[in-house]
Amino acid sequence: MQLPEVRFHYLIPNKTDELYGCTVSTVGMQAISPEEDYPSKDHPAGYMFNPARGRVLQEYQLLYIVKGKGVFSTAGGNHEIVKGTVILLRPGEWHTYKPIKEVGWSEYFIGFSGKMVEKAIDMMFSKDESVFNLGPNHELVDLYQHAIDVASTDRPAAQQLLSGMVLHMLGIVNFTARNESVSTDRLDQIIEQAKTIMQENVLQNVDLEALAEQLNISYSWFRKIFRDYTGHPPAKYFMLVKLRHAQYLLANTQESIKEIAFSLGFKSTEHFYTTFKRVTGYTPNLYRKLSTPDKRIEL
Repeated sequence: MQLPEVRFHYLIPNKTDELYGCTVSTVGMQAISPEEDYPSKDHPAGYMFNPARGRVLQEYQLLYIVKGKGVFSTAGGNHEIVKGTVILLRPGEWHTYKPIKEVGWSEYFIGFSGKMVEKAIDMMFSKDESVFNLGPNHELVDLYQHAIDVASTDRPAAQQLLSGMVLHMLGIVNFTARNESVSTDRLDQIIEQAKTIMQENVLQNVDLEALAEQLNISYSWFRKIFRDYTGHPPAKYFMLVKLRHAQYLLANTQESIKEIAFSLGFKSTEHFYTTFKRVTGYTPNLYRKLSTPDKRIEL
């Protein structure tokens, strides 16, 4: 099963949510193939715009381009956008952006507003900062995907959880930019790219040897450096990513355990039961019953 090419959610904060100082209005992702129109016709109507004319938002948005390349323009000039770029859009400021037609791109986005987050942005970033080159960052991808999952449930207190994720995202951007932690070392880039690919393909069975080939490195060397950097061999790390997603599905959906097992690519329900209990210490049934957030797997 592949992740959808377009996935988004609108949210309608209430007055109590607004008192917290940060509310999220939309979150989602879209993958634009080469030669495909942009924005996608499936994009939220309230956020559609003509790239030739640009637009002015009444909220902040944080975009993360995880694949492809394009152009971002403001009144101050044009910026080339490549894979791994984060774009911070501010309310009241004209802008436009689009992927290069022949290449396309994949983007994650989240829209938010509020006095608390406005103050955080003012303290973290100067007024002229809007484009940040983070490179591949699996933690940021994971936060976007988790935010999409939370928004899809629209459960009580979802806004407060989402506001925490927004601050976490901004913190990652700020930390990386201030410490220049995007390593120029090719091995760092390979590992981060591999983690991101695993996160984005959690509902598939990634061929790790093919992944190593895609990253232009031998599989034996890939296994060694991946374990050195993460503490886990690639296969085990990918299994942990799957089990973490299984924990979310058990706690937040009504999907049967059999459906979850097969959607995550386990050979059988029994295999899923055995692996889940060995790693988490709980059977899937008991974990679903407890639904305790602090039992999630740490990677």
